[in-house]
Amino acid sequence: MTPHLVDSCPLGAETTLAELADDPHARLALLRAHEPVSWLPELGGWLVTRRDLALTVMRDSGTFTVDDPRFSTAQVVGPSMLSLDGDEHTRHREPFNAPFRPRDVRDGFTACIERETDRLITALPPTGAAELRRAFAGPLAVAVVTEALGLTGTTADTVLSWYDAIVRSVSDITAGHTASSAGTAAYAQLRAAVEATVADRDTASLLGSAAGRLTVPEVASNAAVLMFGGIETTEAMITNALLHLLGHPDQLADVRADFDLLDGAIEESLRLEPGAAIVDRYATRDTVLGPATIRRGDLVTVSLTGANRDPDVFPDPDRFDVRRDNARLQLAFAHGPHYCIAAHLARLETRIALHRLLERLSGLRLDPDHPVTPQGLVFRKPATLHVLWDAPA
Repeated sequence: MTPHLVDSCPLGAETTLAELADDPHARLALLRAHEPVSWLPELGGWLVTRRDLALTVMRDSGTFTVDDPRFSTAQVVGPSMLSLDGDEHTRHREPFNAPFRPRDVRDGFTACIERETDRLITALPPTGAAELRRAFAGPLAVAVVTEALGLTGTTADTVLSWYDAIVRSVSDITAGHTASSAGTAAYAQLRAAVEATVADRDTASLLGSAAGRLTVPEVASNAAVLMFGGIETTEAMITNALLHLLGHPDQLADVRADFDLLDGAIEESLRLEPGAAIVDRYATRDTVLGPATIRRGDLVTVSLTGANRDPDVFPDPDRFDVRRDNARLQLAFAHGPHYCIAAHLARLETRIALHRLLERLSGLRLDPDHPVTPQGLVFRKPATLHVLWDAPA
């Protein structure tokens, strides 16, 4: 099968995962124009780059499923809303829906986000220089996830240590390696904390309410998934939005003059560099997708990054424009049954974070001595984000 696919997808055959991790946009544009569903030997599967075809895959969980033994996250934390489809997916997801509806997010999380944002800004060095990914975006994401889960007897530092170990294990499996024991140990500790939280009848929590409809191991699996998404992708969302906005001083000035433009800036940043660049599905049957014939069992990877720069939907797709009128058509939160459950929370978190930073740090700008670009095959963000601002005399 593979030689035929290589012959029919010459652009895919010469596409490397290193290129997609480093600077993917020119290659994704070429694939989208000529091989919108392309077989990539290095990927061992199909890469979908056109927006309409990406929507087809993500909407049709009957044909393109996440429920496959190869799904790496499930190998570490077990079945969850992330790795199930159909009725089982609904059963796992529904107990967690209520706190993440728009009004509930505003009422339940605004005060926490504002408090943590102000605390982290106050803790920045008084010298007018800092690295904001690790000093601000990451700690904010961890603090909000810790609050959302309501784990008994844990701190943000503990949650972050579990997250780091679990992510390393998932990454090892994705890369074809054996996962380290640290991820298994971290997940065991998380599960014990979930059990303690569920057993604490005196304290209301999201996990405790979910336990009325799911088993404790199922609650733990979904807690790990919420932790993973709430930290990894939200940290990336805040960091990338800062990078885009500070990298375009003219549009930054427009936002400073009218903070109503901030929502557009965030959506446009999500479009240009979604924190999660790809999502994986597995074909449940032989099917035709655009120009390609997909076989049962094939890996079908959707490039959210590629779909988000489809020129048929987004004119001048490589341009950052805070006034783009259709930026909310971006697919950074995926689509269909696996649309990100905490998208409203991530948006609120990023909006408050950027607004407070721009208000409190006068002259906030990128540090020209530390230029950066987003990196990563699966999750994309700059390794660091060094900034300067006008410190008080």
